[in-house]
Amino acid sequence: MKNIKDINFKGIRALIRVDFNVPLDKQFNITDDSRIRLAIPTIKKIIDDGGSVVLMSHLGRPLKKLKEDGSIDFGKFTLRHLVERINQLIGTTVQFTDNCIGDEAIKASSSLKAGNVLLLENLRFHKEEEKGDESFAKALSLHGDYYVNDAFGTAHRAHASTAIIAKFFPGKKCMGLLMASELENADLVMHKAQKPFTAVMGGAKVSDKILIIENLLTRADNIIIGGGMAYTFFKAQGGSIGNSLVEEDRLDLALQLIDKAKKAGCNLFLPVDSVIADKFDKDANTNISDNMNIPDAWMGLDIGPVATKEFVSVIKNSKTILWNGPMGVFEMKKFESGTRIMAEAIAEATSHGAYSLIGGGDSAAAVTQFGYADKVSYVSTGGGALLEYFEGKELPGVIAINE
Repeated sequence: MKNIKDINFKGIRALIRVDFNVPLDKQFNITDDSRIRLAIPTIKKIIDDGGSVVLMSHLGRPLKKLKEDGSIDFGKFTLRHLVERINQLIGTTVQFTDNCIGDEAIKASSSLKAGNVLLLENLRFHKEEEKGDESFAKALSLHGDYYVNDAFGTAHRAHASTAIIAKFFPGKKCMGLLMASELENADLVMHKAQKPFTAVMGGAKVSDKILIIENLLTRADNIIIGGGMAYTFFKAQGGSIGNSLVEEDRLDLALQLIDKAKKAGCNLFLPVDSVIADKFDKDANTNISDNMNIPDAWMGLDIGPVATKEFVSVIKNSKTILWNGPMGVFEMKKFESGTRIMAEAIAEATSHGAYSLIGGGDSAAAVTQFGYADKVSYVSTGGGALLEYFEGKELPGVIAINE
C-alpha cells in the first residue's frame, strides 16, 4: 500500500475524498468540526509539497430528506456552509464550486495552481453517488491527477467517490493520513491487543452488534454489555424488564451468545442493576432496580451503581480497551452517570499504560462531551466503518486503494 508520506505532490493536483459530514445547527453553524480538523494534515502535506487540492465530500442525506414539494433542499445541505471554517483551519482561501461535476466544476479544478484548494459541492446531490455509478465516478475523476481517500467514515460504502473512482487512478492512488491512522489503530486492537483485552459494547440493539460480539469472543478476555441491548439478555434469562427496550426476536440469540462466551473462555459481563425511570423523559421519576426484577411500567435507562462499580474494576485491570456504544441515555443528565464514569475509567486506565480505542458514533460523542477525548489513545471518526472492520468484513474503500 502506498503511503502518502512517501509521495511528493509537487505539481500534482490531488483529488481527496474527505468526510466532512459534520453536524450543523439551525443557523447552519458547525457544532463539531473534528472531522474537518482531522483531515487538515493530509491537505497540508499536499500543499506543502507544492501540489493543489480538490476536496469532495457528502453532507447529510439530501435525497432522503426532500422539501415538502419533493425538491432537494440545496440551502440546507450545501457544503458552502463549511467553507469559512475550512479557510480558518487551512489558513488559505478555499475556492468553492456549485456542482461536483460538469464544465464549470472542471474549469475550476483545472485552473488550480500550487497551494490552491477547491471544495466541490455535496456529492449526494446526485443519486449516482450512493448507487456507485461508474460514469459519475469517471466524471469526478477528471478533477485530479492523483486520488487520495481520507474518508474512513465512508470506507464501508461502495459509493462512486469512495470505491468506484479508484479504478480511474491506476498506480496513482493512496490513503490519506487519517485513513491510514484509523486502520493502524483498528488493527492494533484486532490483531495486536495486549492482554487483558476488554471490549465494551453498548447501544440500543443486540442485532446491531451480533457480528462484532461473535468476532470478539475468541479475541477478547472480557466483553462488557451495557445500554438498551442488555435487557434483551435479561429477558432471555427469564427476567422481568418492565418497559425496557427489548428485541423479542433476538432472545434465543442472546442465550446463544452467553453460551458461546462460556465455550470461548470469554468473560461476558452484564449489568446487574439499572437506573430505572417511569417514562422516557429528562424529568422522569427514577429509582434503582436489579435487572431481573424491573417493575411493570418502568424502564432501564442507565446502568446502576453495582454494575458501574463492577465494570470499572474490569476496565482498570485491562491493557487494551475497545469501547463502542454508551451505557445509557447519556444525553439526559439523569441517565449519564454510567457512560460518564466508564469514560473516566477508560481515561484513567489509559493514563496507567492501557491502550484505548473509542469506536466512533455515540461513544466518540460521549468522551468528547465529558472531556476525555484527549485522555484516551484514539477516537475513531468512523462508526459504521469501524464496526464492519471489527466484524471481519473487508471495506470497499480500502480494497479499492489496494487493488
